[in-house]
Amino acid sequence: MNKQELIAMISEKTGMTKADANRAVDAYHESVMHELKKGGEVRLVGFGTFLLGHRAATTGRNPRTGAKINIPASKRPKFRPGQPFVDEVN
Repeated sequence: MNKQELIAMISEKTGMTKADANRAVDAYHESVMHELKKGGEVRLVGFGTFLLGHRAATTGRNPRTGAKINIPASKRPKFRPGQPFVDEVN
């Protein structure tokens, strides 16, 4: 399912127009990203939690030359599904 298909499904299930559903999906994405940028997390009971993971700095190798390269520390968004969500999928 892509974004347009999701918007169409939300529009159909809620009776919203597709334009309103599009704005709702965009607002949801922006809200989750904003909270993660602040270092917070978004908990949706029964669905799951969006949170930030931290990757430590490490040393890697260039596969072509074999030269050592420094890989800086970074933050990675993660999603941890809630148990009801996992149960529904299984």
